[in-house]
Amino acid sequence: MELGLYSFGDRHPDPLTGEQVSVADKLAQTLERIKLADELGLSFYGLGEHHLDTYAISNPGTVLAAAASITEQITLSTAVTVLSTEDPVRLYQQFTTLDQLSRGRAELLAGRGSFTESFPLFGADLADYDDLYEEKLALLLKIDREDPITWSGRFRPPLDHAHILPRPHGRRLRVSVGTGGNPESSIRAGLLGLPIVYAIIGGLPERFAPLVDLYRQAGESGEHAPEDLHVTMSAIGLIARNSQDAKESFYPYWLETMKYGARARGWSVPSRADYDNYARGSQSIFAGSPNEVADRLISVGKLVGADRYGLQMDWAGVPHAQVMTAIELLGTEVLPQVRKELG
Repeated sequence: MELGLYSFGDRHPDPLTGEQVSVADKLAQTLERIKLADELGLSFYGLGEHHLDTYAISNPGTVLAAAASITEQITLSTAVTVLSTEDPVRLYQQFTTLDQLSRGRAELLAGRGSFTESFPLFGADLADYDDLYEEKLALLLKIDREDPITWSGRFRPPLDHAHILPRPHGRRLRVSVGTGGNPESSIRAGLLGLPIVYAIIGGLPERFAPLVDLYRQAGESGEHAPEDLHVTMSAIGLIARNSQDAKESFYPYWLETMKYGARARGWSVPSRADYDNYARGSQSIFAGSPNEVADRLISVGKLVGADRYGLQMDWAGVPHAQVMTAIELLGTEVLPQVRKELG
């Protein structure tokens, strides 16, 4: 099982100091983290797309292109690209350019996104939420598999024997599907034979095991080889040398995100007792020592048969030094244990 990281470029005001990192500093920190992850042999780094003041990254492809110039082996991914509000033609060109620049290390993680601020920004109608995604995913895959391409649909002008250039560095661009746990998304990805990434921001990861089974069953129905069906799981948390230090350090930033969700979506704000329960033994929140997090990754990895696991450790702007330490521990102490147990 491979290990990697995800980030949205969080720059929320620090809940302890009130300070907000500038966009320029956050982008510089992001590149420093990706470079370290590459040097440590971690497998992938994903950047999410957001169009809000509390996040520094609205165009992941640009930041990933910068990362390509300072890394050698790590896969550079989105986490996710909100495909519903993108033009698949231009998006494909952007990521095949990244793929050529990085010599085959680009990954486009296509999803609906957990936020919807991009819909009014780019003139998309939320009433077309499902139809936009379906059509644009189909077009994106058709572009990847056919050259030239002839196509027509509802949401963009038709294409007539069009060459979409550049082509990927290899035979195909890696296109994955992101989902928060919708069964239909698991079925769709399986039938299409696409890698799937499960975004888990709360609850026990074990509850996703039936969805992984559903994905693999759909893949079999679609006549895709089992070795072509790739599963990535994700978790939030923080690694520190001492388990309690990790839990205490992560708590105020996790709470800040929960408060934001409560304001934006009507969630109830969890209590400290709730947090302690979620983080105990890194059951739901993977905050702990290297050994504790490694044990949890191994147990969940065995249960769901995941190919990759990504950790998001900078929620609400966890300080850069703590994130860098966590990445170092992930690469030097957690990764060897996971490789020894799971290969």
